[in-house]
Amino acid sequence: MTDKYVAAIDQGTTSSRCIVFDQRGGIVAVDQREHRQIFPKPGWVEHDATEIWEKVQSVVAGALERAGLRADQLSAIGITNQRETTLLWDRATGEPVHNAIVWQDTRTAQLCTQLGGEDGQDRFRDRTGLPLASYFAGPKVAWLLDNVPGLRQRAVRGELAFGTIDSWLIWNLTGGTDGGRHVTDVTNASRTMLMNLESLEWDQSVLDAMDVPAAVLPEIRSSSEVYGTAVGQLAGVPVASALGDQQAAVFGQTCYGVGEAKNTYGTGSFLLLNTGNRPVPSKNGLLTTMGYRLGGDAPVYCLEGSIAITGALVQWFRDQLGIISDASEIEPLAASVEDNGGAYIVPAFSGLFAPYWRSDARGVVTGLTRYVTKAHLARAVLEATSWQTREVVDAMYQDSGVEITTLKVDGGMTANGLLMQHQADVLGVPVIRPVVAETTCLGAAYAAGLATGVWSDLDELRSHWMRDAEWTPRMSEEEREREFANWHKAVERSFGWEQSG
Repeated sequence: MTDKYVAAIDQGTTSSRCIVFDQRGGIVAVDQREHRQIFPKPGWVEHDATEIWEKVQSVVAGALERAGLRADQLSAIGITNQRETTLLWDRATGEPVHNAIVWQDTRTAQLCTQLGGEDGQDRFRDRTGLPLASYFAGPKVAWLLDNVPGLRQRAVRGELAFGTIDSWLIWNLTGGTDGGRHVTDVTNASRTMLMNLESLEWDQSVLDAMDVPAAVLPEIRSSSEVYGTAVGQLAGVPVASALGDQQAAVFGQTCYGVGEAKNTYGTGSFLLLNTGNRPVPSKNGLLTTMGYRLGGDAPVYCLEGSIAITGALVQWFRDQLGIISDASEIEPLAASVEDNGGAYIVPAFSGLFAPYWRSDARGVVTGLTRYVTKAHLARAVLEATSWQTREVVDAMYQDSGVEITTLKVDGGMTANGLLMQHQADVLGVPVIRPVVAETTCLGAAYAAGLATGVWSDLDELRSHWMRDAEWTPRMSEEEREREFANWHKAVERSFGWEQSG
């Protein structure tokens, strides 16, 4: 084995994990733990940030133990995280002042409508690349300041720190109340709706409009640089990267060229297309977002299609309906029938994200007859992910003129061969999974290793990427378009269930 190692912390929506990589980009050890999902009201989703920090410390210790390594044998540690999830904590005590509000949470839908005013969803899009939606962190922090007694006054006085989960982890890793660094990177900052995409600084006009005091904000840094040195169990290890989870997957999939794209299948699914060193405005419901920035290099931008519910639909099928007892059971159940039996499931549990941005949508099951069995429903659950991805790919082509010829895929759902085949079928292009499917962690490790000299450049990282599996289209064009039309009919029936303002 090589003697240089980099660890990556992946703090996700449902769990935290730590993966240790060697110098070839191979996985040495993994440890993972779930945390609680808190649902105070319909549409509200929260996390206990203190619990998250405890779980992160546990998985770091577990991964080091499994790897048989000491902390001082790590060259760097990188961080990747669930994006948009919003937290305020007390700078003096280090205690969160409220549960973190998760990216899936819809409590700010009415606030977003009010903020839009006569300009509507696109009021801030020219500066931030984002439509006004409950997804993003800016309205979430505004909601906390307005609705939790005493927080606004404390924020103005500089007593509170705002951050997405990357900021919370970096602050704690580098000392917390004793000198912890309050920073974020450009990718996470670009998801707050508070950062100007051109200047890469907090946009004062947006802060004023949302009434968010600058005193709570972290410093914006690049995605690959040493932010500080860890204390505690990782004492002395450079904390050297931060990337939102989807941007980390772009980096881990080595999508470093214009026109290269990847889709990550997790709780939700996120398709990102590299558009180079300039932001490309979207007219088709996509997000213009940061891809990454390496040290002082020019920033790289992406178009992104964000799908709220994909893997979470399988969890719902398992936990709320009880039709399966383990997520792995859905593939053989779905494969026991030849098609969906005419049934479609639109998982608009928290509204619809790209390309619709409909906060008023709610989940529907359509096309039911007495012929439909649980196996048909299982198939409809999987197909919902493929069709939502197809909608995003179509929107990307309309915005950029770039036709995707292959799709690199990663994330837990790529283990499902039936889903990956259906994805290739409905896109009409090959779907390719790399040997290291955990590209989110890999991207964070790569960025941290670049900052500390473990790897020399992007070409070296490209040389590590290897194909594991490929699925090629089998569906006829006629069947593809007929099924897509049925999907659209199902989506239209999800609209208008919830008052959005």
